[in-house]
Amino acid sequence: MKAAIYRKYGPPQVIETAETPRPTPGPHDILVKVQASTVSSGDRRARSLNMPAGFGLMGRPVFGMVAPRQPILGAELSGVVVAIGAAVTRFRVNDQVFAFTGAKFGCHAEYRVLPEDGRVLLKPAGLSWEEAAALSFGGTTALYFLKTRGNIRPGDSVLVLGASGCVGTAGVQLARHFGARVTGVCSAASKALVSRIGADDVIDYRAQDFTETGQSYDLILDTAGTAPYGRCEQLLKPGGRLLVVQGTLAQALGMGGPRKSSGRKLISGVARPGLSDLRLLADLAETGAVRPVVDRSFPLAMAAEAHAYVEEGHKVGSVVLTIGSPNSF
Repeated sequence: MKAAIYRKYGPPQVIETAETPRPTPGPHDILVKVQASTVSSGDRRARSLNMPAGFGLMGRPVFGMVAPRQPILGAELSGVVVAIGAAVTRFRVNDQVFAFTGAKFGCHAEYRVLPEDGRVLLKPAGLSWEEAAALSFGGTTALYFLKTRGNIRPGDSVLVLGASGCVGTAGVQLARHFGARVTGVCSAASKALVSRIGADDVIDYRAQDFTETGQSYDLILDTAGTAPYGRCEQLLKPGGRLLVVQGTLAQALGMGGPRKSSGRKLISGVARPGLSDLRLLADLAETGAVRPVVDRSFPLAMAAEAHAYVEEGHKVGSVVLTIGSPNSF
């Protein structure tokens, strides 16, 4: 099978397309013919070892000391089940599915074996292959910070920094679904999009400093890691929470955050989604409450170009790799 692989860490050019062995499912596995995957910030980080401040020394132990432990990137996919193990009961051949492999990667390939009990579900009706592939990474990250850690409630006021990105677009839609009033911060070019997906107010960060609007918030979702607590403290209501998606090691250790007596919180960490999180996202996608935003699509053979586009830091929503067609089993 064809796959986009990298044998060493470095710039987007280390990604190449090569022939690799087609995997074989075990008794409890399914074999998926991949239709689409995404190139996410997680893929960029694993490929380049460009980690958030303080985490630099952890890159190689996590991804491979000398060379990448998993040469095929890609943490989410959509596709068609083409074979099942003898003990599989949840899925059938020809089922259309989407899945999230997370740090196990392996989705930038024509085929991917998945455990039947893994984070894989039937594809929501109405989503394209590209949209279904883009549902998991941003959606589960935003869900983790807003709901699991942020305890979002109806009536909350939420500020989303980086509202046009992968996590940001999911965050805007989820916050709106949970009954919050949402303000998004993005570029002028993305204002119409962010408004269309549910933001009540949109701030062009080049035209206005979001800290000088006079508004205050229950939750601030910082998807870009560009707003330290000191900059946001005056914007947080009593009991307010700053949710830092790309937090530094110092933030993870609680440094530079609020005094305990303030009642405010700085929340950082790594999302660890379960199947129930994917199921919620699938249900919301079915009803139209959440719809992934796709910026651009690249064929698998142009995976390096897709990485280069993500590297520029200006993508809107997700960048997708189109890998197969339903008839190419």
